[in-house]
Amino acid sequence: MANVGFIGLGNMGGPMAANLVKGGHQVKVFDLAEVALQAAKDAGCSVASSANEAAQGVDFVITMLPADKHVESVYLGDKGLIHELPSSTLVIDCSTISAETARKVGQTLAAEGISFIDAPVSGGVGGAKAGTLTFICGGDTAAVDRARDVLQHMGKNIFRAGDTGAGQVAKICNNMLLSVLMVGTSEALQLGIAHGLDPKVLSEIMSKSSGSNWTLDVYNPCPGVMDNVPSSNGYQGGFLVDLMSKDLGLAQQAALASGAATPMGGLTHNLYRSWSQLGHGREDFSSIFNFVKANKK
Repeated sequence: MANVGFIGLGNMGGPMAANLVKGGHQVKVFDLAEVALQAAKDAGCSVASSANEAAQGVDFVITMLPADKHVESVYLGDKGLIHELPSSTLVIDCSTISAETARKVGQTLAAEGISFIDAPVSGGVGGAKAGTLTFICGGDTAAVDRARDVLQHMGKNIFRAGDTGAGQVAKICNNMLLSVLMVGTSEALQLGIAHGLDPKVLSEIMSKSSGSNWTLDVYNPCPGVMDNVPSSNGYQGGFLVDLMSKDLGLAQQAALASGAATPMGGLTHNLYRSWSQLGHGREDFSSIFNFVKANKK
């Protein structure tokens, strides 16, 4: 088994690090939040006092960070890991960031002889806890194959989308589709409720019909329809509205750069930005159900 440095222990990173320990790996972690560090320690991780300390003497460095600027700072900043990592270390960035930033970090590390893959994830907090995430990787085939030694203990699906940055492109395509489905599912359920239908019954009908989709069948946005999902827990403990809005912004940037037409993605981005600006940025993205409800005529 491997020695792993894990940096970034949010709703996703914490459970991922814990699953690495369950898989038999030695995991050294760092995060700015003391409560996250304590939870990781309770799960069997050792705690480092800095990102640089977490990356010392390890075979793999895994990062799970909020945005481009954090990834660039950790790796390429004045005190970045690029100045300390040996060439034997494989860097795995599981953050969702722009493909351009992933390529910049990857190419800069490669110039120093350090292997890098971008490996954003899909599957949500539930998947992180259960170890059933999907990893969407971009990078050299040999590097992705080497990463499987640790990724397999955090997820059940590992894909190589292409060269460095390709994982990020595939991830933002997936999240754009996910958000569009969540808004459509919320609208359909609210329409049924407005006409007196029981949302549990309507959900079952649509689940067995052509409207079936992941947001309806696995992550239902209507409170009380499904247990163990954020909508039945006050929209807490899931994938934040602010993060979905960020990912949709990345998708729109990518669309602009390539000239791709994404009208539904653009509309959905505006909805999530508005919902965040109304004070719901820290809620799960399925809370868009209430935005639809609030705007019902």
